[in-house]
Amino acid sequence: MSEDRLTGWVKQWIDGWTVSRGAADPVEEPWGWTIAVGLPKEVARHVVPVPAEADVRKLAATAPQGTWLKLFAPDEVVRPWAGDEWKTDIAGFLMTLPLAPAPAGPPPAGYTVTTWTRGWVIKALIRAGDGRLAARGQVGLADRTAVVDQIETAPDQRRRGLGALVMRTLQDAAWEAGARDGVLVATPDGRALYEALGWTLRSPMASLTRRAD
Repeated sequence: MSEDRLTGWVKQWIDGWTVSRGAADPVEEPWGWTIAVGLPKEVARHVVPVPAEADVRKLAATAPQGTWLKLFAPDEVVRPWAGDEWKTDIAGFLMTLPLAPAPAGPPPAGYTVTTWTRGWVIKALIRAGDGRLAARGQVGLADRTAVVDQIETAPDQRRRGLGALVMRTLQDAAWEAGARDGVLVATPDGRALYEALGWTLRSPMASLTRRAD
């Protein structure tokens, strides 16, 4: 896989992620992009698609608290470059999927599915019979790309196919909205679900944040 191809997928991901999260437009840097997020625990993030040791060391030495590093490389490779002031967050996995119509079908008995769109964000919610959250997720749309984000299944609702139902619902809605490429960054727990749904792993992603004083 070429570095240009990987960089293109990462750019698709951040374009849709900023839409999904309401973050600022990414600012291009020589090594990647900086995104102003505006949250107390994540003021900004530096996204580096092809990390070089000198770049990571410089970013780690100069970034203030509240900054995250998203480095598309194995954690064991890039983690030593950051230094002891940084701690490792949950690893990620960049994945892609050519979108196609994917009718989700009816939910299991007793569950209801609700979808809605606000701007360029599509959301899906599955509720249990008593109205409690069972599963949820959303996609941010950027041109012809749909970036899947914040997929969640309640702990007591797992292993019932609800995560797959959310994904198929979002993928179908994104296709109907004109998206043709799907991109996401999976957690270790979510990776197996996405692979079962046809998503292809493209790169690991290390996620680092500066430790609080």
